[in-house]
Amino acid sequence: MNHIYLHRLYAKRAELEAKLELYDARDCFGDEDVNDGTDRELRSRIDEISAEIDMLEHSRAG
Repeated sequence: MNHIYLHRLYAKRAELEAKLELYDARDCFGDEDVNDGTDRELRSRIDEISAEIDMLEHSRAG
């Protein structure tokens, strides 16, 4: 398994999670344009990356 690729996936997931946290925090400050679908896109991409990480980790263990 390519450890560099896995490391990049971890970093990308962390980046997306940070963006999602900032996006969600906008709601706390009364931003009216919060419901533009960005949160769904970020969550979907995080789920995709997490699934790929799980697959790579399981293939490494087996």
